[in-house]
Amino acid sequence: MELIRILVAAMLLATASVDVPAQSPAADSTAVTATVHAFHQALAAGDAGGALRLLAADAVILESGGRESRDEYAAHHLAEDIEFARAVPVERSALQITASGDVAWVHSTSLVRGTYRGRAIDAAGVELMVLSRTATGWVIRAIHWSSR
Repeated sequence: MELIRILVAAMLLATASVDVPAQSPAADSTAVTATVHAFHQALAAGDAGGALRLLAADAVILESGGRESRDEYAAHHLAEDIEFARAVPVERSALQITASGDVAWVHSTSLVRGTYRGRAIDAAGVELMVLSRTATGWVIRAIHWSSR
């Protein structure tokens, strides 16, 4: 229930705080896809600054039963996520994108197989991102990662 409240609040804040003309649905989808891919590419390249630039100042990251603000994520888990992304190959499904005005949500699945810190990894995961359009482009407002 808490996740739903956070995502709804992020969507409401995003739509209330920005008045930017909408693009065509295809242009929105392309721009949202580019933002999500750029975030993953920044992690894989070890570019913490690049990843953080794609997260809104009020972004929330939900993972492993925990919740972190953007600043908490930067201080705690970002370095480990970069290390993991650089060490273990990820096979991602196609992104499923839904856009409504200045808000979009994107979900995908992944298979992660490899070795991390001397440990074999073989996991399936899901990712949900909520993005909002700003005057400078799409930004990530919330990320939820879950794996098994």
